[in-house]
Amino acid sequence: MKLGEPSLDQLRLFLAVVDHGSFGGAARASGRAVSAVSYGIAQIEAQLGVTLFEREGSRRPVLTEAGKGLLAEARSVADAADALMAKARSLHAGLESTLSLVVDVMAPGEATARVLRDFRVMFPTTALRLQVEALGAVAACLLDGEADLAIGGPVLIDLPELERQTIGAVELVPVAAPGHPLAGPEIPPGESRRHLQLVLTDRSRLSQGREFSVLSPQTWRLADLGAKHELLRQGIGWGNMPRHMVRDDQASGALVLLDLPEKPGATYPLNALWRRDRRLGPAASWLIDAFRVTLATCPG
Repeated sequence: MKLGEPSLDQLRLFLAVVDHGSFGGAARASGRAVSAVSYGIAQIEAQLGVTLFEREGSRRPVLTEAGKGLLAEARSVADAADALMAKARSLHAGLESTLSLVVDVMAPGEATARVLRDFRVMFPTTALRLQVEALGAVAACLLDGEADLAIGGPVLIDLPELERQTIGAVELVPVAAPGHPLAGPEIPPGESRRHLQLVLTDRSRLSQGREFSVLSPQTWRLADLGAKHELLRQGIGWGNMPRHMVRDDQASGALVLLDLPEKPGATYPLNALWRRDRRLGPAASWLIDAFRVTLATCPG
Protein backbone atom coordinates (compact mmCIF):
# COMPACT_ATOMS: atom_id res chain seq x y z
CA MET A 1 0.00 0.00 0.00
CA LYS A 2 1.40 3.36 -0.99
CA LEU A 3 1.10 5.97 1.75
CA GLY A 4 0.47 9.64 1.12
CA GLU A 5 1.85 12.68 2.94
CA PRO A 6 -0.66 14.37 5.22
CA SER A 7 -0.64 18.13 5.22
CA LEU A 8 0.23 20.23 8.25
CA ASP A 9 -3.37 21.42 8.34
CA GLN A 10 -4.59 17.82 8.55
CA LEU A 11 -2.17 17.09 11.39
CA ARG A 12 -3.45 20.13 13.25
CA LEU A 13 -7.04 18.92 12.85
CA PHE A 14 -6.04 15.53 14.27
CA LEU A 15 -4.46 17.23 17.28
CA ALA A 16 -7.45 19.55 17.70
CA VAL A 17 -9.85 16.60 17.96
CA VAL A 18 -7.59 14.96 20.55
CA ASP A 19 -7.13 18.16 22.58
CA HIS A 20 -10.80 19.24 22.52
CA GLY A 21 -12.27 15.77 22.86
CA SER A 22 -14.69 15.93 19.95
CA PHE A 23 -15.14 16.88 16.32
CA GLY A 24 -17.44 19.69 17.43
CA GLY A 25 -14.85 21.05 19.87
CA ALA A 26 -12.18 20.94 17.19
CA ALA A 27 -14.52 22.72 14.80
CA ARG A 28 -15.21 25.53 17.26
CA ALA A 29 -11.50 25.94 18.08
CA SER A 30 -10.48 26.08 14.42
CA GLY A 31 -13.44 28.14 13.21
CA ARG A 32 -14.65 25.46 10.80
CA ALA A 33 -17.73 23.39 10.25
CA VAL A 34 -17.92 19.95 11.88
CA SER A 35 -18.20 18.43 8.42
CA ALA A 36 -14.91 20.07 7.41
CA VAL A 37 -13.16 18.59 10.46
CA SER A 38 -14.66 15.16 9.78
CA TYR A 39 -13.54 15.36 6.14
CA GLY A 40 -10.02 16.42 7.19
CA ILE A 41 -9.70 13.47 9.57
CA ALA A 42 -10.93 11.09 6.87
CA GLN A 43 -8.32 12.51 4.53
CA ILE A 44 -5.40 12.04 6.94
CA GLU A 45 -6.57 8.50 7.72
CA ALA A 46 -6.60 7.77 4.00
CA GLN A 47 -3.13 9.29 3.57
CA LEU A 48 -1.66 7.23 6.44
CA GLY A 49 -3.67 4.07 5.79
CA VAL A 50 -4.86 3.80 9.39
CA THR A 51 -7.93 4.57 11.47
CA LEU A 52 -7.11 7.24 14.05
CA PHE A 53 -10.39 7.32 16.00
CA GLU A 54 -12.99 4.72 17.02
CA ARG A 55 -16.32 6.26 16.10
CA GLU A 56 -18.73 3.39 16.74
CA GLY A 57 -20.50 3.01 20.05
CA SER A 58 -19.23 6.22 21.56
CA ARG A 59 -20.43 9.79 21.52
CA ARG A 60 -16.83 10.98 21.72
CA PRO A 61 -14.03 9.94 19.37
CA VAL A 62 -11.54 7.60 21.06
CA LEU A 63 -8.01 7.13 19.80
CA THR A 64 -7.22 3.76 18.29
CA GLU A 65 -3.91 2.05 19.01
CA ALA A 66 -2.63 3.44 15.70
CA GLY A 67 -3.85 6.90 16.67
CA LYS A 68 -2.06 6.67 20.01
CA GLY A 69 1.10 5.54 18.26
CA LEU A 70 1.10 8.47 15.84
CA LEU A 71 0.07 11.18 18.30
CA ALA A 72 3.57 12.02 19.59
CA GLU A 73 4.98 12.30 16.07
CA ALA A 74 2.09 14.52 14.98
CA ARG A 75 2.72 16.85 17.91
CA SER A 76 6.44 16.92 17.14
CA VAL A 77 5.80 17.94 13.53
CA ALA A 78 3.31 20.64 14.56
CA ASP A 79 5.64 21.98 17.26
CA ALA A 80 8.53 22.14 14.80
CA ALA A 81 6.36 24.06 12.35
CA ASP A 82 5.33 26.47 15.12
CA ALA A 83 8.98 27.03 16.04
CA LEU A 84 9.84 27.67 12.40
CA MET A 85 7.11 30.27 12.06
CA ALA A 86 8.05 31.91 15.36
CA LYS A 87 11.64 32.27 14.23
CA ALA A 88 10.52 33.66 10.86
CA ARG A 89 8.30 36.23 12.58
CA SER A 90 11.19 37.15 14.89
CA LEU A 91 13.50 37.69 11.94
CA HIS A 92 10.96 39.98 10.30
CA ALA A 93 10.71 41.90 13.59
CA GLY A 94 14.50 42.34 13.77
CA LEU A 95 15.15 39.74 16.47
CA GLU A 96 18.50 37.97 16.23
CA SER A 97 18.34 34.35 15.09
CA THR A 98 21.70 33.71 16.81
CA LEU A 99 23.65 35.66 19.41
CA SER A 100 27.20 35.09 20.65
CA LEU A 101 27.94 36.30 24.18
CA VAL A 102 31.31 36.37 25.95
CA VAL A 103 31.37 36.93 29.72
CA ASP A 104 34.32 37.94 31.88
CA VAL A 105 35.35 35.22 34.32
CA MET A 106 35.17 37.85 37.09
CA ALA A 107 31.40 38.27 36.66
CA PRO A 108 29.40 36.55 39.40
CA GLY A 109 28.29 33.16 38.14
CA GLU A 110 24.97 33.46 39.97
CA ALA A 111 24.15 36.68 38.12
CA THR A 112 25.10 35.20 34.75
CA ALA A 113 23.00 32.09 35.40
CA ARG A 114 19.94 34.15 36.37
CA VAL A 115 20.18 36.30 33.27
CA LEU A 116 20.65 33.37 30.91
CA ARG A 117 17.81 31.43 32.51
CA ASP A 118 15.45 34.36 31.88
CA PHE A 119 16.90 34.87 28.40
CA ARG A 120 15.83 31.39 27.34
CA VAL A 121 12.28 32.18 28.42
CA MET A 122 12.18 35.62 26.80
CA PHE A 123 13.86 34.64 23.51
CA PRO A 124 13.25 30.93 22.87
CA THR A 125 13.93 31.30 19.14
CA THR A 126 17.34 32.98 19.52
CA ALA A 127 20.21 30.49 19.62
CA LEU A 128 22.73 31.71 22.21
CA ARG A 129 26.43 30.79 22.15
CA LEU A 130 28.26 31.47 25.42
CA GLN A 131 31.98 31.85 26.12
CA VAL A 132 33.74 32.69 29.38
CA GLU A 133 37.10 34.44 29.04
CA ALA A 134 39.50 36.56 31.09
CA LEU A 135 40.84 40.11 30.69
CA GLY A 136 41.86 40.96 27.13
CA ALA A 137 40.50 37.72 25.70
CA VAL A 138 36.97 39.10 26.24
CA ALA A 139 37.62 42.04 23.91
CA ALA A 140 39.54 39.84 21.48
CA CYS A 141 36.38 37.78 20.91
CA LEU A 142 34.56 40.94 19.83
CA LEU A 143 37.37 42.28 17.66
CA ASP A 144 37.86 38.91 15.95
CA GLY A 145 34.15 38.57 15.20
CA GLU A 146 33.66 35.59 17.53
CA ALA A 147 31.13 37.40 19.74
CA ASP A 148 28.37 39.95 19.27
CA LEU A 149 28.22 41.16 22.87
CA ALA A 150 30.58 41.05 25.83
CA ILE A 151 30.34 41.57 29.56
CA GLY A 152 33.92 42.57 30.35
CA GLY A 153 36.20 44.39 32.72
CA PRO A 154 38.16 47.65 32.84
CA VAL A 155 41.02 46.42 30.64
CA LEU A 156 38.76 46.92 27.63
CA ILE A 157 37.56 50.49 27.95
CA ASP A 158 40.37 52.14 25.97
CA LEU A 159 39.72 50.21 22.74
CA PRO A 160 38.36 52.68 20.15
CA GLU A 161 36.67 49.94 18.12
CA LEU A 162 34.27 49.17 20.95
CA GLU A 163 31.27 50.86 22.50
CA ARG A 164 30.66 50.33 26.19
CA GLN A 165 28.16 50.84 28.99
CA THR A 166 29.09 50.38 32.62
CA ILE A 167 26.59 47.95 34.15
CA GLY A 168 28.09 46.97 37.52
CA ALA A 169 31.23 46.15 39.43
CA VAL A 170 32.95 43.36 41.32
CA GLU A 171 35.00 43.91 44.45
CA LEU A 172 38.46 42.29 44.41
CA VAL A 173 40.02 41.45 47.77
CA PRO A 174 43.49 40.11 48.67
CA VAL A 175 43.29 36.67 50.30
CA ALA A 176 45.49 33.81 51.41
CA ALA A 177 45.21 30.61 53.44
CA PRO A 178 45.13 31.20 57.21
CA GLY A 179 48.63 29.75 57.66
CA HIS A 180 50.22 32.08 55.11
CA PRO A 181 52.81 34.56 56.49
CA LEU A 182 50.78 37.51 55.18
CA ALA A 183 47.69 36.38 57.09
CA GLY A 184 49.01 37.72 60.37
CA PRO A 185 48.41 41.15 61.93
CA GLU A 186 50.47 44.29 61.39
CA ILE A 187 52.18 43.29 58.15
CA PRO A 188 54.97 45.81 57.43
CA PRO A 189 55.08 47.75 54.15
CA GLY A 190 56.80 45.84 51.35
CA GLU A 191 56.35 42.42 52.97
CA SER A 192 53.94 41.33 50.20
CA ARG A 193 56.79 41.61 47.67
CA ARG A 194 58.64 38.81 49.44
CA HIS A 195 55.92 36.24 48.80
CA LEU A 196 54.58 34.47 45.73
CA GLN A 197 51.60 36.26 44.20
CA LEU A 198 49.09 34.37 42.08
CA VAL A 199 47.98 36.54 39.15
CA LEU A 200 45.15 36.06 36.66
CA THR A 201 46.34 36.43 33.09
CA ASP A 202 45.33 35.44 29.58
CA ARG A 203 46.95 34.71 26.24
CA SER A 204 45.39 37.66 24.44
CA ARG A 205 47.63 40.20 22.74
CA LEU A 206 45.39 42.93 24.18
CA SER A 207 46.70 42.47 27.72
CA GLN A 208 50.36 41.81 26.92
CA GLY A 209 52.64 43.92 29.08
CA ARG A 210 49.84 45.07 31.38
CA GLU A 211 49.87 44.49 35.11
CA PHE A 212 46.80 44.53 37.34
CA SER A 213 47.44 44.97 41.07
CA VAL A 214 50.71 43.02 40.86
CA LEU A 215 53.00 43.85 43.79
CA SER A 216 55.41 40.94 44.03
CA PRO A 217 58.22 40.17 41.58
CA GLN A 218 57.50 36.51 42.35
CA THR A 219 54.39 35.55 40.37
CA TRP A 220 52.59 32.55 39.01
CA ARG A 221 50.30 33.56 36.16
CA LEU A 222 47.17 31.54 35.54
CA ALA A 223 44.46 31.92 32.91
CA ASP A 224 42.04 29.82 35.00
CA LEU A 225 40.42 31.67 37.91
CA GLY A 226 39.25 28.38 39.38
CA ALA A 227 42.81 27.05 39.46
CA LYS A 228 44.00 30.25 41.14
CA HIS A 229 41.25 29.85 43.73
CA GLU A 230 42.34 26.31 44.58
CA LEU A 231 46.03 27.21 44.82
CA LEU A 232 45.15 29.99 47.24
CA ARG A 233 43.14 27.55 49.35
CA GLN A 234 46.14 25.21 49.43
CA GLY A 235 48.36 27.99 50.80
CA ILE A 236 50.39 28.44 47.62
CA GLY A 237 50.83 32.20 47.47
CA TRP A 238 48.44 35.10 47.89
CA GLY A 239 46.34 37.05 45.43
CA ASN A 240 43.26 39.11 44.65
CA MET A 241 39.95 37.33 44.14
CA PRO A 242 36.37 38.46 43.52
CA ARG A 243 34.73 38.77 46.90
CA HIS A 244 31.72 36.71 45.82
CA MET A 245 34.00 33.75 45.02
CA VAL A 246 35.69 33.66 48.42
CA ARG A 247 32.74 34.55 50.66
CA ASP A 248 32.16 30.92 51.65
CA ASP A 249 35.91 30.39 52.16
CA GLN A 250 35.98 33.32 54.56
CA ALA A 251 33.03 31.92 56.47
CA SER A 252 34.65 28.48 56.76
CA GLY A 253 38.12 29.81 57.50
CA ALA A 254 39.66 28.30 54.36
CA LEU A 255 40.81 31.78 53.27
CA VAL A 256 41.31 35.03 55.14
CA LEU A 257 41.30 38.63 53.99
CA LEU A 258 44.75 40.19 54.03
CA ASP A 259 45.28 43.54 55.73
CA LEU A 260 48.21 44.75 53.64
CA PRO A 261 49.55 48.32 53.84
CA GLU A 262 49.47 48.62 50.04
CA LYS A 263 45.72 47.84 49.94
CA PRO A 264 45.97 45.86 46.69
CA GLY A 265 42.24 45.16 46.48
CA ALA A 266 40.24 47.03 43.87
CA THR A 267 36.86 47.62 42.30
CA TYR A 268 36.60 45.77 39.00
CA PRO A 269 34.02 47.54 36.80
CA LEU A 270 31.92 45.40 34.49
CA ASN A 271 30.93 46.84 31.13
CA ALA A 272 28.67 45.78 28.30
CA LEU A 273 30.76 46.00 25.13
CA TRP A 274 30.08 45.63 21.43
CA ARG A 275 31.64 46.69 18.16
CA ARG A 276 30.82 50.20 16.98
CA ASP A 277 30.22 48.93 13.45
CA ARG A 278 27.54 46.48 14.65
CA ARG A 279 23.90 47.27 15.47
CA LEU A 280 22.54 45.68 18.62
CA GLY A 281 19.33 43.73 18.18
CA PRO A 282 16.52 43.44 20.75
CA ALA A 283 17.91 40.27 22.38
CA ALA A 284 21.37 41.81 22.90
CA SER A 285 19.82 45.03 24.24
CA TRP A 286 17.69 42.97 26.65
CA LEU A 287 20.82 41.17 27.89
CA ILE A 288 22.53 44.46 28.72
CA ASP A 289 19.57 45.67 30.78
CA ALA A 290 19.15 42.28 32.46
CA PHE A 291 22.81 42.11 33.50
CA ARG A 292 22.65 45.67 34.86
CA VAL A 293 19.61 44.91 37.01
CA THR A 294 20.86 41.50 38.16
CA LEU A 295 24.36 42.70 39.05
CA ALA A 296 22.80 45.40 41.21
CA THR A 297 20.90 42.80 43.26
CA CYS A 298 23.39 39.93 43.22
CA PRO A 299 26.24 40.07 45.79
CA GLY A 300 29.46 40.90 43.98
